[in-house]
Amino acid sequence: MQKLAKREEQIMQACWHLEKAFIKDIIAELPDPKPHYNSVATMVRILEEKGFLDHEALGNTFRYFPVISKEQYQKHAFDDIVKQYFNNSYSRMLAFFAKEQKISKEEINEILEIIKSQKK
Repeated sequence: MQKLAKREEQIMQACWHLEKAFIKDIIAELPDPKPHYNSVATMVRILEEKGFLDHEALGNTFRYFPVISKEQYQKHAFDDIVKQYFNNSYSRMLAFFAKEQKISKEEINEILEIIKSQKK
């Protein structure tokens, strides 16, 4: 799975939220300044080529829908971050967040409880 560019990711966020959408619907979900219709249509076709979206024909227009779920992409993107920045170590990643005070003791305890419950 390829990493998405910023605008591609915004389009996918819109598609995940809408579930099925026409280009005009996708544009409405994007942040200002709104990109031109043709730019979004081109990027949607690229996302189809990459295997992220597909479409169904409704008359003369296409309605697009995600093929890759948001959860699948999150897992892939997160795995890449852990690999690139934390030497493929989730413990180093957690230590980083704890050290930077981005994660509380309570959250760490919640994570430990989840880990313990999965090992049973």
